[in-house]
Amino acid sequence: MKHIPEIELCSSAEIRSFQESKFREQLTYIVKSSPYYRRLFAEFDIKMDSIKSLKDITEIPTTSKDDFHRHNWDFLCVPNGKIVEYTSTSGTLGSPVTIALTENDLQRLAYNECISFTCADGSDEDLYQLMLTLDRQFMAGMAYYEGIRKLGAGLIRVGPGLPAMQWEIIDRLKPTALVAVPSFLMKLIEYANQQGINLNRSSVRKAICIGESLRTADLELNTLGRRISGAWDIRLYGTYASTEMQTAFTECGHGRGGHQHPELIHVELLDENDFPVQRGEPGEITVTTLGVEGMPLLRYKTGDIAVAYQDQCPCGRNTLRLGPVMGRKQQMIKLKGTTVYPPGIFEVLNTVDVLMDYVVEVLTGELGTDELRLHLLVEREKHEETVEILRIAFQSRLKVVPSIVFIDQLELEKLQLVGKSRKVNKFIDSRQ
Repeated sequence: MKHIPEIELCSSAEIRSFQESKFREQLTYIVKSSPYYRRLFAEFDIKMDSIKSLKDITEIPTTSKDDFHRHNWDFLCVPNGKIVEYTSTSGTLGSPVTIALTENDLQRLAYNECISFTCADGSDEDLYQLMLTLDRQFMAGMAYYEGIRKLGAGLIRVGPGLPAMQWEIIDRLKPTALVAVPSFLMKLIEYANQQGINLNRSSVRKAICIGESLRTADLELNTLGRRISGAWDIRLYGTYASTEMQTAFTECGHGRGGHQHPELIHVELLDENDFPVQRGEPGEITVTTLGVEGMPLLRYKTGDIAVAYQDQCPCGRNTLRLGPVMGRKQQMIKLKGTTVYPPGIFEVLNTVDVLMDYVVEVLTGELGTDELRLHLLVEREKHEETVEILRIAFQSRLKVVPSIVFIDQLELEKLQLVGKSRKVNKFIDSRQ
């Protein structure tokens, strides 16, 4: 099986032993080379001899996004002359953070994406159409590009262009796979329907989906995933990644969660007190990078909440798998005692066919509690119908009815493209 690392097919015990060795190598390097972690170990009087295995990793304090932001350059482990690429986070929840990569880090990144595309049933016979930006210090675009090259497959660098341009290229160059945000696939479907394009006669056979979840907590396709697959007979593969961890978790064809690459990353799921959660319970994804040279991280809390699966996957891999991200810890919303994350609200909105687009806002009410406001793009003659549909949907699913504001396309774009973020923003946190 080309490009599938042998370790991913080994037993769980063998994978654990392998990670122990990789972890010790990375830990020794970090304590020697990282100003931030040298200071942290001194402050907490942590001795290297006390950390003999991954069981002892809990002796090391976690690193937060705020730590990385405030001490950004103290995480750098190499001289400036060894940096060959500067990338940055998207800045969705604050100011962007710079991640500096060495040549070895770039090669690691390419390897990560190569085996990730292989996990998503990719091969050197595929032709990938990249519908995402490769500029603006965006690591993912660069990583996909290098990973596809390493895979030996063909690629078309299109970027996030209009559906008309995407379809013209699909028709002309005949890609077998797309790399895109799921909601943009819906725009491709809508355009195809308007133009009389037969989706299932196109060359496209699969889509690697980024930035948005395709699945519910029980690993079934969510509303967005069902709408795409119901209209277009293609295979969908979900992914999870972040710029800071320089690694991706990608679904195989069985769609049972994103596979960990044990040679590249160690994963913990922690509760709000930084203790490991019970098996099968959701926790904050906390990662230790393995093999990173420029800015390695120890017990880095991503802020993302998910469930891990540790049984063998039908594909034969014994690696840990991450379920869909339920939400970000900072974005947790309390509605009349019920905990909700933005993806749960998006799931309700995506069931409404008359809804063209939206932004969800959470704000502080008069009593100091969380309240929801929906900014909706809907044809004027369907406003009343939309209000009634959403009233019933939210009352039955979340036991709360949000306030609704109808806006036009220009107002929507102003809300979605706030600040310097590269991502289309569908959630605004206006809480005091």
